[in-house]
Amino acid sequence: MTKQKKTKICDNTYEMQYWSENCLITGIDEAGRGPLAGPLSVAGVVFPVGYHNEEIYDSKSLSEKQRNRLYDIIIHDALWYEIMEVDEATIDRYNILEADRNAMRKIALDSPGNVILTDAMKLGIDRPVIDLVKGDQKSISIAAASILAKVTRDRIMEMYDGMYPQYGLGRNKGYPTKAHMEAIDVYGITPIHRRSFGPVKAKQISFDF
Repeated sequence: MTKQKKTKICDNTYEMQYWSENCLITGIDEAGRGPLAGPLSVAGVVFPVGYHNEEIYDSKSLSEKQRNRLYDIIIHDALWYEIMEVDEATIDRYNILEADRNAMRKIALDSPGNVILTDAMKLGIDRPVIDLVKGDQKSISIAAASILAKVTRDRIMEMYDGMYPQYGLGRNKGYPTKAHMEAIDVYGITPIHRRSFGPVKAKQISFDF
């Protein structure tokens, strides 16, 4: 007898707690902290009190097809959402952690949420913030934000793939794969590479595109 794989779902402990007090929850997450090229995408989502969708889970555990379908559902069902792109120059200026934190702070303060849930990011703002390790596996609001951020960033990297086809950005999404590193060796650095990141900084050749 074949064993069926158990579907993972968010337990939503914090949503349930604050929804019972009729509070709105803002979930915030990002995509793209590790790549050598392209922007950081940061998203925030507020669902109606009591919202339920067992399919919404950590974006990394979903297929591209599932993420794209859920992206449309989240946009439709959310009371509020915001997606920010943090460009390479800003990442290089502040470092990736602070660039991420700054974007999350802005989204948190823009949002109508009474309580902010983040994926392990402390924000230091005058509003209740709960930073959850692996929050995109525990909170539907954070998981939804992770999906919006990842789908948005993947689409941007596919656009860049058309501009810089030598780097395989549509496949590697800017991450430091062997093929990506070899392309940097041959073709140099593009305007969308993060110059403060070690593997990019180590490359001395820069070509104008």
